[in-house]
Amino acid sequence: MFKYIFGPIQSRRFGLSLGVDLSPADKSCNFDCLYCELKPSKAVTAIKTPPLVEDIVKETESALLQYPNIDVITITANGEPTLYPDLDLLVDELNRIKGDKKLLILSNASNISDPFVQKTMTKMDIVKLSLDCATQKCFKKIDRPARGVSIEKIIEGIKEFREIFNKELIIEILIVEGINDKKDEMSALKKALDMINPDRIDLGTIDRPPAYDVKGVSTQKLKKLSEYLGAHNISVIHKNRAEKKVDFSKQEILSTIKRRPQSAMDVEYLFSEKSKENLVRLVKEGKVAKKDIAGVLFYLPA
Repeated sequence: MFKYIFGPIQSRRFGLSLGVDLSPADKSCNFDCLYCELKPSKAVTAIKTPPLVEDIVKETESALLQYPNIDVITITANGEPTLYPDLDLLVDELNRIKGDKKLLILSNASNISDPFVQKTMTKMDIVKLSLDCATQKCFKKIDRPARGVSIEKIIEGIKEFREIFNKELIIEILIVEGINDKKDEMSALKKALDMINPDRIDLGTIDRPPAYDVKGVSTQKLKKLSEYLGAHNISVIHKNRAEKKVDFSKQEILSTIKRRPQSAMDVEYLFSEKSKENLVRLVKEGKVAKKDIAGVLFYLPA
């Protein structure tokens, strides 16, 4: 029985993942997000009882022997992993023992403007940062950060980090009904994302019981909101199946992909069998390219 390691978990977006929990005893987060799947709690700026690096590494080594076929080692916490005081040393140690596995961190981006945190993050193979809003009013309403945390500083920090990080950067946006599901909020996010230029954007909504009385939006609404974000590689996290599959001609597929690359999940969600056949032909003709971005397949203009 492991104390700090959990899983493996089959992730829709990263493959088979082995989790590393840096705060197993308590929720330790400088946000108190409305949609959090953990219980509500006051935002804090430190982990109360951080585990020892040597203990985490020892458990990870044992878990890797037990589960040799995992794809990623995921650094997370019951809260925010960058609050862990020895994160830099831990990352060095995990890189030493990981073999051919990728090292991933899931962070709310609250500390990304810190040069030391940025330096640590550059040692990861995949960095996934949350960015639910790009305006301070929306940010405070959804993410409920500790005092002094500013969305403007976070966005600037992510932009700076992107300039020094040449591996896979993913931005996650979680939509809450009635708060960040409006066109003006999407427009503000698009402006920020255009500056950041992430490798992939994961656009999702609430699909587990949230900490507070808030609701998610439909898959159809997610698809609509994704159109406001421009020609980024956007992975819409589909909650359900489309009521009707659509027949797209080859020209319609090319036109759509030019505006926004389609993920394999998009194709499975909406494309009819005829559309899928047309897509395969376009790939064979060299007009559409395929690219794997941190475990998610995208169809892009060739």
